[in-house]
Amino acid sequence: MTTTRPLIALMTDFGLQDPYVGIMKGVIAGISPRTPVIDLTHCISAQNILQGALLLGSSSPYFPDGTIFAAIVDPGVGTERKAIALVTESQVFVAPDNGLLSSVMKKQKIRACYTITNPSCMLPDQSATFHGRDIFSPVAAHLANGLEPAMLGSALDPEECKRIEIPENSTRDGGSSWEGVVLYSDVYGNLITSFTGNMITEEKQALGIRTKNNRILPIHRTYGDVAEGEALAYTGSSGFIEIAIRNGNASQSLELLPGDRVMLLYAS
Repeated sequence: MTTTRPLIALMTDFGLQDPYVGIMKGVIAGISPRTPVIDLTHCISAQNILQGALLLGSSSPYFPDGTIFAAIVDPGVGTERKAIALVTESQVFVAPDNGLLSSVMKKQKIRACYTITNPSCMLPDQSATFHGRDIFSPVAAHLANGLEPAMLGSALDPEECKRIEIPENSTRDGGSSWEGVVLYSDVYGNLITSFTGNMITEEKQALGIRTKNNRILPIHRTYGDVAEGEALAYTGSSGFIEIAIRNGNASQSLELLPGDRVMLLYAS
């Protein structure tokens, strides 16, 4: 009889040039060798908790119920920040308590949260700088083996978990335009903004996105709707409105960075 094990999904800012991700997988394999492991991404910008939180929140709905996420973007590693396991109605997230789970906590129904303090769930000799190997990977593996999250440590009120501010859009003219920000850039140089695709409807069609240099980028459905080298805005697969240059790098060409203000304009 074959028992289906839950999936472990890994998300870090470790990159792939160093052995860190491979070591984490080795730890998981040593504890739970039959558990499948998927790499969500290891290319979160270094120590960018906001980017990690947004990608985790937008990606987790596409994973099956029971998935265990080990998410590590942890500039406070080795300090007094907690390690936690957040149990939602469908998944489990093990991560540092530094705001990395902010988007997940906003989007999913939370059932419980626990601090991770049980030494039997960790590696015996722990580094002050690699908790991905010594704490989060073994905890995820033990959970995949059937360990109840309550065995990890004391219950923690989810309201006590650290949350970071997710940038919100604002309007000064009753909704005729909205101010937002560039959240992050992907590997292609496409810029993900704080505007969501549902801000564009048949009744309220957008004129375009105005950038900090007063350039207005037209809204299109996809890259192929403009000529090569032209800039555009569109609703990306994450549900956010993105800025791109067809076959180019919008971040470099438009000189836009995370945190820069942008404006969504509507046709009159």
